[in-house]
Amino acid sequence: MQSLRIRALFAVTLIALVGTTACLAAAAADPALVSAVASPQRNPAHIARDSARHPVEELTFFGLAPGMTVVELWPGGGYWTDILGPYLAPHGRYYVALPVPGNAEEDAGAKKFRARITAEKERLGTLHETALGKDHFEIAPAGSADLVLTFRNLHNWMEDGFADQALAASFKALKPGGILGIEAHRGRTDQPQDPKAKSGYVRQDYAIELAKKAGFEFVGASEIDANPRDTKDWPDGVWTLPPTLTLGDKDRARYLAIGEADNFVLKFRKPR
Repeated sequence: MQSLRIRALFAVTLIALVGTTACLAAAAADPALVSAVASPQRNPAHIARDSARHPVEELTFFGLAPGMTVVELWPGGGYWTDILGPYLAPHGRYYVALPVPGNAEEDAGAKKFRARITAEKERLGTLHETALGKDHFEIAPAGSADLVLTFRNLHNWMEDGFADQALAASFKALKPGGILGIEAHRGRTDQPQDPKAKSGYVRQDYAIELAKKAGFEFVGASEIDANPRDTKDWPDGVWTLPPTLTLGDKDRARYLAIGEADNFVLKFRKPR
């Protein structure tokens, strides 16, 4: 019984420490970033996911600053664009590298993304569009970027066979000392990594080695997007969980209670 009480006390202490760390990160954040995240003009569906994605803490961890040149790879539905666009518009420069045409689902997503940034140009500012995909790796002028960011895309590039090239393109685009930030679904350490990442999960140690292979130095990791409820053994891989919920109404309440996937957040630097 005493052992159980000690473990319970340790768990409570750990949770408190994690919460305190997140609060300190938010307190240290640029007020302009806090304001961009708090904007009522953001997409309500995106705002609803903030508790799982921790945008202020994550972008602060990556070292985002208002005068930076930032490259976002495969912005998807624009969750981060909603924040980065207004934040960078006054003093920074913002590149968005969209998927290369040829995949129907990705093409539809890119079309929707372009329509949205056109409709909200006044709020989002000027976005400089480039492309990332097979045979298209000029994501920004060489040596121009302070920060390259990718959120939950690494498994796609592994499946398509160009993860190494995508990371090499990031290295090329960054200035010496520039930062690469990677968020991805964290795979289990008790199973070998599927090189195609069919389940959507990527082992954290595997991702670190991929980045090192591209020439990056590992700076550190953050646990702000960790979710210990995610056992990573779902019928449809990571997409079983929210926000995708590929099984529809089947066990929906269970998956909603689990929440979004366990994600790692990694920070790398291009050597000076």
